[in-house]
Amino acid sequence: MFHCALLIVVHEHWISSDDADSDRPASGDSLMVAEERHPRSASPRGVNGDDDSEAESHQDGRSVDVDADTRRRAFSWCRDFLSGSWKAISQHDFQIKIVSGGLSNLLYMCSLPDNVQPTGVEPRRVLLRIYGAILQGVDSLVLESVMFAILAERELGPRLYGIFPEGRLEQYLPSERLRTEQLGFPEISAEIACKMARFHGMNMPFNKEPKWLFGNIDRYMEQVKTITFVREAHIKKFKKLMKYNLPEELENLRSLLAATPSPVVFCHNDVQEGNILMLDGRENSSDKLMLIDFEYSSYNYRGFDFGNHFCEWIYDYTYDQWPFYKAKVENYPNRQQQLQFIRHYLSERGGVAPADQARIEEDMIIEANRFALASHFLWGLWSIIQAKLSKIEFGYMDYAQHRFDTYFKQKKIFS
Repeated sequence: MFHCALLIVVHEHWISSDDADSDRPASGDSLMVAEERHPRSASPRGVNGDDDSEAESHQDGRSVDVDADTRRRAFSWCRDFLSGSWKAISQHDFQIKIVSGGLSNLLYMCSLPDNVQPTGVEPRRVLLRIYGAILQGVDSLVLESVMFAILAERELGPRLYGIFPEGRLEQYLPSERLRTEQLGFPEISAEIACKMARFHGMNMPFNKEPKWLFGNIDRYMEQVKTITFVREAHIKKFKKLMKYNLPEELENLRSLLAATPSPVVFCHNDVQEGNILMLDGRENSSDKLMLIDFEYSSYNYRGFDFGNHFCEWIYDYTYDQWPFYKAKVENYPNRQQQLQFIRHYLSERGGVAPADQARIEEDMIIEANRFALASHFLWGLWSIIQAKLSKIEFGYMDYAQHRFDTYFKQKKIFS
């Protein structure tokens, strides 16, 4: 899902929400700075055409201004952690812009003014990530920081410039974020498969038991059982979601996946277009992409990375009007697209014996599509909780409804 972590600003732009669907960017320039957008007027009705106070309160689109307190704190962090020219500028000259698209964290690009040059090795621009509602526990932030540093050392991710309780400063990489539709481009899909295979081949200093998936689902489920909403729109949507017997359905899902073999590997757990950069100057290279955002990375069942990625073909998170995402279930990869992905993945991992190829491919298609159900279930619960806790502008309850609706539709096909 939009899981929503490590990102880099692309050409100072995120994709416009008109061009994509999900948690991701959408058109030419992948990272669209909020101040450069011109939102259209929106209907005050919800995605189902119902009266919706949430939709009405966001009818002018996303906010584009950085509040004074965030600006002050950002200036202080950049000055303290980056030093050099950052210590010589005033808060008035400090440059900061909202970067849209994050569903877990608040993202900003911070820059030195044009007339000030770095005096040493300090960067002239960085990405500031301010943590949102942390649902995995504070320990996960420590592990993510360690992971971030290891991947940066291996040149598999951006550099880490500073870390503090509220967030961190990351390297800005000249790049473009993928658009949702690009996930289906054969050459792009092939390279994503290869990148995923390399990620799965890493040996990381973390607990190697596959506790992440159902550990999070079980914890989220317990929170959802006791959650209470005050806003009328949230109450209405929550009651609709609760018509599904989610605790009982979870046991069905647990049984299905227990009967679905899937090796345990180091998974990214959030391979969506917003977490994939196309690096500048490598457009014609076979190594032009970089995975970012390791907030949810852990040892997990391989099938989850496959299925979760396939689900992300559906969603575009860069849409600028309520509920700030679009969904096209028909974009879920078909059998041939899945086979292409799996074949490139297997090739990167060393290939398989020709006699075993067809059987292994068929098993992996079943594995991927069954674990796609777990993706819908996990991020559906996650989104209900975010609706209660998050300050990010996003239709979390609408998104949760779509994830569970799609879960039950796809369950009829894949289980």
